Amino acid sequence: MSARPDFIERFEPLARAYDVLLCDVWGVVHNGLAAFAPACAALTAFRERGGTVILITNAPRPGFAVTRILDRLGVPHAAYDAIVSSGDVTRGEVEKRRGEAVFHLGPRRDMPIYEGLDVAFAPLERADYVVCSGLFDDTAETPDSYRDMLAQMRERALFMVCANPDIMVERGDALVYCAGAIADAYAAQGGGVLYCGKPHAPIYRTALETAAAKRGAAPPLARVLAIGDSVRTDLKGAAGIGLDSLFVISGIHADDVGGREAPDLAALQSVFAAAGVTPKAVTGGLSW
Repeated sequence: MSARPDFIERFEPLARAYDVLLCDVWGVVHNGLAAFAPACAALTAFRERGGTVILITNAPRPGFAVTRILDRLGVPHAAYDAIVSSGDVTRGEVEKRRGEAVFHLGPRRDMPIYEGLDVAFAPLERADYVVCSGLFDDTAETPDSYRDMLAQMRERALFMVCANPDIMVERGDALVYCAGAIADAYAAQGGGVLYCGKPHAPIYRTALETAAAKRGAAPPLARVLAIGDSVRTDLKGAAGIGLDSLFVISGIHADDVGGREAPDLAALQSVFAAAGVTPKAVTGGLSW
């Protein structure tokens, strides 16, 4: 475990050491309701200096659908070069299972994940496998609401493709459960689960390949910085492939460490130590 990371208020001094950013979206660039203007300005400034920004997200939608969401939230196109989503990885898994019927566990807003694919849908009792993109109603339900459904899935030994490994995200001032919470509960029962997004390697490989295509050459890993607000997904995922990381304190961890503005660095270090990861630096919010 390395020394305690610095708490920084401005990103620009740290940014000088990197050519590519793999930046998380929800919690860093927006909160589900509106864009964070300082973060968007920081990413834009990094690109104006010659850097490349790949938004890497556990959104259970293809990249083109994520773009539409970012447009609606006010995230400018100038802030990023490309988007790589767990939805893109999920689509690849669905394509591998042509001829099999899928049960979709998640809200209807995630249906673009199947757009353009030859997919047969079926109720749970007749499905061959499950794609979990979230809770049907994340405003009212919890993972415990799915206890009976998961037991039925386990009884049939159905395989689950998890389109969003996040456990929780911040929506405005509230925290809501994500597909990762359902997938973890199913895995705890012995169910088979494939996690398509962070912290698992496939989404990072795709992001780095995308950055190489944008720059004309593969960037040295030492010149790539991952930015995110989740210890479990962003920090562990970055560490797993040998990248430095910048940790943004958001709602999912803020209450544990004393808030964004004046965090308890000792408490933060305990969180990092428990996860076995240490970011390069910590910030209350991305700002140039």
